[in-house]
Amino acid sequence: MGRTWPFWVFVALLVLFHFLLHVGLGLGAVAPDLLTVAVLLSARRLAGGPAAALGLSLGLLQDALSLGSFGAEAVSQTLLAFAGARSRDFFMGESAFFVAGYLFLGKWVHDAVFFLLAHMGGGAEALSRLLVQAPLGGLYAAVCGMLALSLYRAATGER
Repeated sequence: MGRTWPFWVFVALLVLFHFLLHVGLGLGAVAPDLLTVAVLLSARRLAGGPAAALGLSLGLLQDALSLGSFGAEAVSQTLLAFAGARSRDFFMGESAFFVAGYLFLGKWVHDAVFFLLAHMGGGAEALSRLLVQAPLGGLYAAVCGMLALSLYRAATGER
């Protein structure tokens, strides 16, 4: 295993940059969802229970900024973190292709669960959110997550 502290510093920086971009700079929906990226990447290194606890904690932090759908982010991040931790049982490896797909699918699932829990519209609007906005958000998160992970790997020499 070796030293793991550089990875956890990386995860903390993702969380910090998420809130800096969303709240500090006020970019909102224009900024990438680095919180979900942090949850997904860390879940692959944790067991189910600790991953769920991390997802719950980070989801509650995000929910603290939400006025209308308190709890939806905490539940979706918790479920996502637990599923991400369990994904190691089915998918081995950390290739760039796998991680990009994992981040894309994870963000899409996160958005789908969040939209269902937050009751954000119905009919055509819900279909648009799930089939257009969520995949675009997943692609955006995957690209930004892969860029951040590439910088981390280059800085630490980790594969």
